[in-house]
Amino acid sequence: MDALGVDRKDEAPWKRMSPEELEKQYLPSRWVVRLGPEEALRTYTQIGIEATRRARATRRSLLHVPYGDGEGEKLDIYFPDEMSEGLPFLVFFHGGYWQSGSKDESAFMVDPLTARGVTVVIVAYDIAPKGTLDQMVDQAARSIAFLQRRYPSNKGIFLCGHSAGAHLVAMMLLANWTKHGVTPHLKGFFLLSGVYDLEPLVYTSTNAPLHMTLEDARRNSPQLLLEVALPQPVDPTCPMLVVVGQHDSPEFHRQSREFYQTLCQRGWKATFEELHDVDHFEIIENLTQKDHALTQTILETIFQ
Repeated sequence: MDALGVDRKDEAPWKRMSPEELEKQYLPSRWVVRLGPEEALRTYTQIGIEATRRARATRRSLLHVPYGDGEGEKLDIYFPDEMSEGLPFLVFFHGGYWQSGSKDESAFMVDPLTARGVTVVIVAYDIAPKGTLDQMVDQAARSIAFLQRRYPSNKGIFLCGHSAGAHLVAMMLLANWTKHGVTPHLKGFFLLSGVYDLEPLVYTSTNAPLHMTLEDARRNSPQLLLEVALPQPVDPTCPMLVVVGQHDSPEFHRQSREFYQTLCQRGWKATFEELHDVDHFEIIENLTQKDHALTQTILETIFQ
């Protein structure tokens, strides 16, 4: 704090950390208490693969639908039993620090949500090193615009992202929909264990395949952009749920809470929730369970 009580950005807690501590803060697997780091990652991947295999075997779907011309610009659409264009859509962006993960192992929430009448869309994007952050953000916006054009009678598009995917979803608050020729019917945002200020990551090994400059990081940090942004075309009453796990790192906690506070200051209808006894990976793994509290919260928000 300076003499005026202003928290200067150059005094952000991460700037006082050693390189080793900063690295640890931004490696979510290092904070898992139920398993070792490698086993936690293997379990997370396996649960995602099995959920996707089950969804593709049991749900009506359109797979590998192109939303653009790029090889990686595909999405999967999973429909409820009662098919109608006038349904709510949940659009999910996977995590993996913008350099791993796939739509083909990310259909965690398909069964519980389609069973309740929600169409679920899992979006692929070009991860690093092929894709840059600017490209990924653009792909996220184009995938949403594509869905709005294809299903114009939807009852609302709800965006959900985990980890790096939460960052992409948060960036949609700043999207220039005029550029995309359509304004999507956005009705809710679910941000699960995300990163919203990318500057600290420039100084970690996570950045090796991303090649982010400081300018890249700042240009793609919704935390920094929202602090100075003009009002956006998303309805300010649109609910925003910011979630972090008890066993996420202190930096993930700080980022989530500060982003929530910024949303509130900017007039958004935001809610913050720390999930008890849950780590970075369990947040999304638990969405395979229809009775889990977060699954129910998402459904209640969609059908409120």
